[in-house]
Amino acid sequence: MAELRHIPVMLEEAVEGLAVQAGGRYLDGTFGRGGHARAVLSRLGPDGRLLLMDRDPQAVAEARKSFAAEPRVAIRHDNFSGMAEWDETAEGLDGVLLDLGVSSPQLDEAARGFSFMADAPLDMRMDTSRGESAADFLAHATEREIADVLWQFGEERFSRKIAHAIVERRAENPVTRTGELAALIERVVGRREPGKHPATRSFQALRIRVNGELDAVRRGLDAALSRLKPGGRLAVISFHSLEDRIVKQFIRDHGGRVVGSRRGPPVVAAPAELVAVGKAQFPSDAELTANPRARSAVLRVAEKLPLAEGA
Repeated sequence: MAELRHIPVMLEEAVEGLAVQAGGRYLDGTFGRGGHARAVLSRLGPDGRLLLMDRDPQAVAEARKSFAAEPRVAIRHDNFSGMAEWDETAEGLDGVLLDLGVSSPQLDEAARGFSFMADAPLDMRMDTSRGESAADFLAHATEREIADVLWQFGEERFSRKIAHAIVERRAENPVTRTGELAALIERVVGRREPGKHPATRSFQALRIRVNGELDAVRRGLDAALSRLKPGGRLAVISFHSLEDRIVKQFIRDHGGRVVGSRRGPPVVAAPAELVAVGKAQFPSDAELTANPRARSAVLRVAEKLPLAEGA
């Protein structure tokens, strides 16, 4: 597993999508372990600027260790959704890169509680300095709330059965470890999908809920658009359909299209603010061979348009 820890997904495609200018100002909102950031920095000249954000304290510590002596780099411990609140972004950005979802280091460190492959405290927080863990959520949420999370964020068909089992179990012993939750789910639904653990969808759903991931994507896209300069690029790598749907719809909604049905009254389109750059991109066969975790990745790139006269 160790060889997967530092492999940035769709590295060349994402950096090419940003169209990095030597003197530009770029923000990597999901530093992780810095693969994409280093590639962007390598293309910047002495007047370029690279802003790094991550909600994970361990990732921020790695960034500070790696770039302590680099005057072109600024680092902030925060969710990328708060980029517009950072003074460093106030003068505008030439590019924003977001690599969504959980990182390989988070998955590989069992103690973080993201994976059912090893028994550990059921945490799942990307930012371990704040918020409630997955165990905390399961300890107080109603059966319906748990079922809704599993269905909405994991598209788990057996969400109600799993939620009922969790609530029934916690009456005696709350679920506090990854191994306990994975075993409980397997008992409830069985091994219904060959090659896929029955807890996969539920673990994804709880992680998304605990970290507020989809809301962060929505707010982060709005923030990125507000800070991008005309001609600036937005590059987003998603890893499941819920994220990608939000990104795709965001680009479409800001593309100036007329919205509405043929039967309804005409709708005046808002001025176009973004244009998609090419089509959605996917990992190459060579990348999938080297890094199987890239298999569900989707990259979308968009460019901010100049404000139309009179708008």
